[in-house]
Amino acid sequence: MYTILTEPENNLVKQQSALMFTEGVHLEITDDAKWRMAKLATQINRDVENIGARRLHTIMERLVEELSFSATERAGEHIELDAEAVQQAVGELAKKSDLSRFVL
Repeated sequence: MYTILTEPENNLVKQQSALMFTEGVHLEITDDAKWRMAKLATQINRDVENIGARRLHTIMERLVEELSFSATERAGEHIELDAEAVQQAVGELAKKSDLSRFVL
């Protein structure tokens, strides 16, 4: 999963950063955040339903959901998302496999 997040030329991380850049926000997703997303995607796929790499997209959506709606007000800011931000956005839902089936 980590490879899928980092190696393709137009990977999901680059896409999200470019999307935020159109609103004037410089988004940086740290390497530890990428590892945490990969780990959570694998865990949720194992425990809930295996949808493969598409799980990374749902995790990314959760991670940047609030930022997406407030990006225009945050133009000019540099925002760094780390493993803790990933855990806060997705981690609790991953623990509740019965609930995450409907949310993730």
